[in-house]
Amino acid sequence: MSLQNPETRERVRELVRQVLKTVPVEEETMPAEFPVRVVVNSLKEKVSSAYDRDESAKSLITEDDLRGLADGSRIRIAQGAKLTPLAQDIVRERGFELMRKQSREDVLKVRSVAIGADHGGYPVKEALKPMLEGLGISVRDLGTNSTDAVDYPDYAHAVARAVGDNQVDVGIIIDGAGIGSAMTANKVPGVRAAACYSVALAKNSREHNGANVMTLGSGQNSQAEIEDIIRAFVTTEITEDRHKKRVGKIDEIERKYKL
Repeated sequence: MSLQNPETRERVRELVRQVLKTVPVEEETMPAEFPVRVVVNSLKEKVSSAYDRDESAKSLITEDDLRGLADGSRIRIAQGAKLTPLAQDIVRERGFELMRKQSREDVLKVRSVAIGADHGGYPVKEALKPMLEGLGISVRDLGTNSTDAVDYPDYAHAVARAVGDNQVDVGIIIDGAGIGSAMTANKVPGVRAAACYSVALAKNSREHNGANVMTLGSGQNSQAEIEDIIRAFVTTEITEDRHKKRVGKIDEIERKYKL
């Protein structure tokens, strides 16, 4: 039976849903002779686990891995783990929250960031701020503050200035495509801005080019992809001497054209 057929896949999906509904949610029970631990509401979040099930040892998550979970459960998975199509449907339909495990190598290389966007990038910027703060990064928001039409060079310049003046470690700018903001930011001395549309580009821009500003296109990537790109950017840095030498040549070219 091929799952490529939409009708066949739908029948299998419905069957899996029905099976999952019949599996009781496992609840931990404590022996009667032991006192039950009482958790004060204000402390409950601190002592509770951050996730309901840990599947981070697996590279592929299937529908079988989701059995016995209550709606809205939190599942810890590996950073690069993939989900089968049926598992994706179940996660979406039952409101499961996937929490990707941060590898030991994913250590923050920056502590502060200036973030800015035009009207097209404003919704993305607002969603990124709590994500960055959750990583432990200090966020300086330089606008815009609504979806009212504005000119992207104004906000790209503000972010680039904050980086060029060493007020923050790196900058993130979001407009429709990310290209115009990169052009603007690179006019500011000391700034090396890169438009990044993938995790690979984000890592390369840091490891090989010493980028200190990243520009993103709100119309080029999904919110989830953008978050992955940013994680790669803030957990990577230039270390190889050969790359540092080449970046030094970029800086030397810039100095030749300073007034």
